[in-house]
This record gives sequence, structure tokens and C-alpha cells, in this order.
Amino acid sequence: MAEQMNKLILGDNLEILRNIAAESVDLVYIDPPFFSNRTYEVIWGDSGEVRSFEDRFSGGMDHYIGWLKERIIEMHRILKPTGSIFVHCDWHADAYIRVQILDRIFGGSNFVNHIVWQRSSTHNDTKQGAKHFGRITDSIFYYAKNIKKYTFNPQHERYTSDYIAQSYGKTDEHGRRFKASDLSAAKGGGDTSFEWKGVKPPTGRYWAYSKANFELFESENKIYYSETGKPYLKQYLDEMPGTSVDSLWFNCVFKNQKERIGYPTQKPEALLKRIIETATNEGDTVLDCFVGGGTTVAVADKLNRQWIGIDQSVQAVKVTEYRLNAQNAIFETIKVTDLCTQ
Repeated sequence: MAEQMNKLILGDNLEILRNIAAESVDLVYIDPPFFSNRTYEVIWGDSGEVRSFEDRFSGGMDHYIGWLKERIIEMHRILKPTGSIFVHCDWHADAYIRVQILDRIFGGSNFVNHIVWQRSSTHNDTKQGAKHFGRITDSIFYYAKNIKKYTFNPQHERYTSDYIAQSYGKTDEHGRRFKASDLSAAKGGGDTSFEWKGVKPPTGRYWAYSKANFELFESENKIYYSETGKPYLKQYLDEMPGTSVDSLWFNCVFKNQKERIGYPTQKPEALLKRIIETATNEGDTVLDCFVGGGTTVAVADKLNRQWIGIDQSVQAVKVTEYRLNAQNAIFETIKVTDLCTQ
């Protein structure tokens, strides 16, 4: 399938997926139409989208699950052993998708995370008189092709200002913030019971590092001494990666209005950036077969990944093409509403 890299493909994604070589893709991200029957899902009214809409919903939930399942079977086939899939859905069908599709095709043992993504708004979900809490989250199911081999690059977020103020309140002679970390440990090993500048480890504890390491820290000016002379390790804020990302994603939102292209189901670039950087490395191949407004392929292109984008809507492919061209300064940015009239 090498000839299909970095190309937008117009057509039925099931037929196209069946013609992609096995084990040739590193990451699949899909944001398929949700089982919500919202009218915005038929965005353009072209024959491809109308037909797809009718195919998904004419037989109810069972029909929808069957429609999506046969496509995810193909996605599983084309993923490399080190690959993974992220399936974006909401409360209408997320339980069915996980149990009836993903667990059966990928296997429960290859489940990695249920990511909860908090949107920036409730989508008018709490109208006056509504008898439920506002639904402001989507589900993103993360499965590996093989849990023992899949690519995973840990992600980090910036520390909050409160955490920095509380934990990194000290500064050195150059004004660099640091945290003073305990250099003792509950268990010892090797040369860890020595006296350092007249100070021994607390009773029942040991030094966490050898004397040679202490001497190295001292030469690098990384030891802070309390008023009693007890040594602590300086951990500089500007050398720390930040806090580890967990499964609640609440800050992957649109940066500003300029990022919005007017596509109703458009997702923020920050969301796709996190997914792509987690599950791939530069040069890897990312596939989105419900390309829509093109966020997946646009971000993949920025991150030096190869990509495949598929959609059976002529206008969706057109929007994505213009978006890529604008991103690479080939054309000026064009609004989606302008494309609708062309």
C-alpha cells in the first residue's frame, strides 16, 4: 500500500480498507458518525453522505454496530503488530462499541485505556427542564494490536501554577526554580551508609545514592543543604518533563477561533497531536477513514508522519485538501462555507 501514503481517497471506506495491505499501518484514529441521528451528520447532502447516513441508521443500533464492525475488522487486519487504534464515540453507543466490537476483534487483553475527553461545551445538552446532568465528555477507546509490542510514548502536561508555587518554591543563585528532594531511602544497597559532610542517613534509613553519585551531584551543584546541614537533591523545574498525562483529557481543546474551519464535527488539533505522538514515531503511517474536516491528516502531516485519509463525501475530501494546501502555504485559508458553494 506504499503508493497510497499521503493521499486523500474518495470512496466507500470499507472497500478501500479491504485493498490496503495487511500490517501496513501504525495508527488508526477514527471519529465515525455517532449513533445520535443528529441532522448535522448529513453535512453536505451529497449522495455519498446521504447513502451512508441511511446505511447506518435504517436498522437501529444492531445495524449501526454491524456497519461499524465490518470496518473495524479491516482496520485490525491492516495494523502492524506494534500498531494501535483509537475509536472516538459518545454515550449513544460507546458501551456497544467496546463490548460488541473492540473487545471481540482486538480482545479484551489488548485494551489499553478508556480515555475520557472533556469537550469545551455541553452542545446545548442541558436545556431548561432536562432531567440529566450535562453531557460534556466523549469516550476514546484505545486498543493495541498486541499489548506486548505496541508503540507507546508517554505524554506530559505543564505543571499548574499552584503546583509550581508549592513544590518549586526555591531558587538558586541564577534564579532557577528547583525542588529539594529527599536523598534518603528505606532500603540500602552497596555503598549507601556513609557519612556525608558530617551527616548520616536518618535512623533506619540509607542514602538513595552511592557516595560516588553524591560527589557527582556536588560537582554539578545539585545538592541543597538545609539549615541543619542535611543534603537534598535539587530537581530543577526547567529539567522536568511535567506531569504525566492520565486518562482524563480536559485541555485538548481549540486554541482559538482561527483553528476552527467551520466543519460541524471538527476536533481540536491538540487532541490529535496527543494521540499521534503517543502511538507513533516520525515516519510512521496514520490512517483516518472518516476524515471529515481533515484534522487527523493535517496534524499527522505537521508531525512528519505519513498518512491516509478516506471519506466518501466529495466535500469532506475537498475541505481536507484545501486545509492541507493552506497549511503548507500553497493557498490562502478558505472557509468551509465557501467550499459548499463551489
